Amino acid sequence: MSLLSCNKISKSFGTDEILCSVSFILEEKEKAALVGVNGAGKTSIFRMLTGEWVPDTGQIVFATGVELGYLPQLQEDDFDDTITHSLYDELDSVFEPIRELETRIRQLETDMAKLSGDALESAMSRYSRLQTEFEEKRGYEYKSRLRGVLKGLSFSESQWQQPLRSLSGGQRTRAALGKLLLTAPNVLLLDEPTNHLDIESIAWLEEYLRDYNGGVLLISHDRYFLDRVTTKTIEIENKKSHVYNGNYSFYAHHKAVNRETALRQYIGQQRDIKRQEDIIAAYRARGSEKNMRRAASREKLLAKVERVEAPESLPDQMRLMLKPKIETGYEVLDVEDLSMAFGQKFLFENVKFSLKKGDRLALIGPNGIGKTTLFKILVGDYKPRSGYIKEGVHLRIGYYDQASQKLTEDKTIFQELADTYPRLTQTEIRNVLAAFLFTEDDVFKLINQLSGGERGRVSLAKIMLGGANFLILDEPTNHLDLFSKEILEGALKEFPGTLLYISHDRYFINSTATRIIELAPNGVTEYLGNYDYYIEKKAGMPSKQLTQTLQETATSSQKNDYQAKKEADAKIRKQESKRKRLEKQIAETEDKIALCDEKLAKDEISRDAGAAAAIYEEKTALEDTLLELYGEYEEL
Repeated sequence: MSLLSCNKISKSFGTDEILCSVSFILEEKEKAALVGVNGAGKTSIFRMLTGEWVPDTGQIVFATGVELGYLPQLQEDDFDDTITHSLYDELDSVFEPIRELETRIRQLETDMAKLSGDALESAMSRYSRLQTEFEEKRGYEYKSRLRGVLKGLSFSESQWQQPLRSLSGGQRTRAALGKLLLTAPNVLLLDEPTNHLDIESIAWLEEYLRDYNGGVLLISHDRYFLDRVTTKTIEIENKKSHVYNGNYSFYAHHKAVNRETALRQYIGQQRDIKRQEDIIAAYRARGSEKNMRRAASREKLLAKVERVEAPESLPDQMRLMLKPKIETGYEVLDVEDLSMAFGQKFLFENVKFSLKKGDRLALIGPNGIGKTTLFKILVGDYKPRSGYIKEGVHLRIGYYDQASQKLTEDKTIFQELADTYPRLTQTEIRNVLAAFLFTEDDVFKLINQLSGGERGRVSLAKIMLGGANFLILDEPTNHLDLFSKEILEGALKEFPGTLLYISHDRYFINSTATRIIELAPNGVTEYLGNYDYYIEKKAGMPSKQLTQTLQETATSSQKNDYQAKKEADAKIRKQESKRKRLEKQIAETEDKIALCDEKLAKDEISRDAGAAAAIYEEKTALEDTLLELYGEYEEL
């Protein structure tokens, strides 16, 4: 059953046509992605689906009873700073109807203890209906669902009771996402839901959405996320829609194949048409009646040929080349026993790793662990509490810090690059800016008029042109569309220097990294491979504490592997035992509740107010116990 359908919808503003005859369907429980370059019209479609905008032509049809939930990319702060309630209370407010239902059930239990005869029978009928409704709404699980979402979105328990007004903008966006997920509408419209999430939270969100009982329509630049969640891809290109029944990688592959096939067919047909036209022209040039008849005959046949349309033009295929002005030696960087704290706030210790020429190293870890702080230590902005850093010869660092870009406020974007690199031609500067989404008159915007994301892109463009032989990049793909990410990936893969970066973009890590280091409070764990390799190895490790670096001896590694497996097996056995115990307790408690219901249904009990009250009291206690057991089971 389709939850919503768009049938040939179009939208224009004056003479500016945004979308033309866009059509697609979202089926029940389907997870679909809207993809396309920035400005293609993806968010415009969301605005029409939510009713904020009305299509000029075409129809949007929702199935009966569909509830729509929308998370916009640019959050309007719905949280009033005068409100004093906590993060937990804000998300818990979703379950107010369930709590009201529970209160009615409890009150009815109290009332039934005083009733008899027909009144009791009527009350018990109402009680049964309310109990069924409570179970259908997963009333026994709501507290564990709330805790699961808070933990999944990386809110520590110490943050649960923080006043909502004290949270940062990114934390409030995460809170809005959590509240929307708990509301559980039939259709979720999510515009860049992975913004402000660390890798662990994104992985949690993937599983949550894959198991989500409703339909989901996503806009995201996170290709790994799209691959993991979606089964349909709706591309918006040149104002039109194209539907691919597969995830992002399926779409990217088949789009390239289809375009190549269409282009080959078009070129082949154009060649045949040209050959026929040349033959017709030759017949006509000979002038005889017989040749004129032949020419007319071929013209009729040619007119009947069904013409293959040329594939619509793609954005210009740009290539970004990064060339160091001088090469480093083989040894680029050696980090030994770094530790860092700000006052009483401890971040990390025992951090050690090395970089050789040509390495492409991704630094990963949860938000707040100190990744950006480590980068600032490496470039000299911060002094570590202990440890040392040894730099190789001829090192020239290009550092991109997403939080603070050094730009001249009263210059245009073009002037900023032209003044920094006066030897570059206008074409070279424009090509680089276009790779970072600045085209046509955009290059003449003043720096002081740019958004944070735009300033970041200008800074990244400057660094890419700087001739550095060692690039240190903090979230370089933020604020880039899919097309620009691919340009940057291509440049970094061909970069002859050394690369160290922080990224939450797992597709980007897969494409560019040759090594990964994971930062934890007690040091780093190193993995020789890309993100898929990291996930594969991580799956066999019971905890972040059971780690070893690749610099350890083979004997030490084998010992650690054996110990890690032993502890992992023990943990699995313990969890399995606890799961079986909980399942047994849940079954026994449910049986006891059913027995109470059977007793209450007996005439002799319904006529004995004291006995009925005692059974109701026992049942209430059992239901409270069951709620706690469900919570434990959910967390396990």
